[in-house]
Amino acid sequence: MWFIFSILTAVSWGAANLFYKKGSDSNDRFSHLKIVTMVGFVMGIHATLYMLIKGVSFDPFDMIRYFPVSAMYILSMTIGYIGLRYIELSIAAPVQNSSGAVSAVLLFLFFPREMSFIEILGIVAVTAGVIGLAVFEKQAETAALQASNEVIERKYQIGVLAITFPILYSLIDGLGTFADGIYLDELKLISEDSALLAYEFTFLIAAVISYFYVKIIKRESFVIFKEHDKGLAAILETIGQFFYVFAMAGNAIIAAPLIAAHGIFSVLLSRLFLKEVLTWRQYIMIAIVMLGIILLGTAEGG
Repeated sequence: MWFIFSILTAVSWGAANLFYKKGSDSNDRFSHLKIVTMVGFVMGIHATLYMLIKGVSFDPFDMIRYFPVSAMYILSMTIGYIGLRYIELSIAAPVQNSSGAVSAVLLFLFFPREMSFIEILGIVAVTAGVIGLAVFEKQAETAALQASNEVIERKYQIGVLAITFPILYSLIDGLGTFADGIYLDELKLISEDSALLAYEFTFLIAAVISYFYVKIIKRESFVIFKEHDKGLAAILETIGQFFYVFAMAGNAIIAAPLIAAHGIFSVLLSRLFLKEVLTWRQYIMIAIVMLGIILLGTAEGG
């Protein structure tokens, strides 16, 4: 069953990225906060059910103890949601998934250990692919600006900043994963159940703050039950997290690289449903990034 759970996780998270993109509107400057609201509410519901069904006790102080990790995860996701307003999902998803390379490098620097050839090759592939995508995005921006007689796409109006959002997501999420390793493994500051609940309840607080800011302070139109794409993205994100636990418990060595490749599903779904068209050079860079992610997942699983 672990193989089925791995595929379900990858598909769920890949589909979640699709609906994140569909729920992002470059003309709505608050769309990222609306997504934060939806994800936080769903995570809050999941945390409550998890706590009640499993009979796990929760100490609210754990939210303060675990806050540095939660903050980096929530910040990285929020930045990722902003980026989806300006850049194709086909590019954003693989770049964001490269956060594993960041955490691997940080763990190596602060907790030195011998790195395998596969790990080094994975980090090099991810880094080269991300740089390649940034270069091609910059070239596309320049070409769009030179075509002065044509309407410039919205994403190119903000320049190379478009590719910066998923790169920032990768860096901050990698820092979050690094900190997670310190909290849960190196120093064992908090249990896994407590970390999960602390993170999801912190995200719920972020959702309440975001909703209050958008709806009450800015008086923007925001009806939660009408935000279908954002709601589906939040639900799929949580479903993927549910299957992830069973997949990793069943066969972590092979499940890890399978799940890490969920960006491939994002690329396929964006091509099929969003009709995104990229150059062959961009597809090659995406393939290189995904190869690096799979190599790192394989090394980590081993």
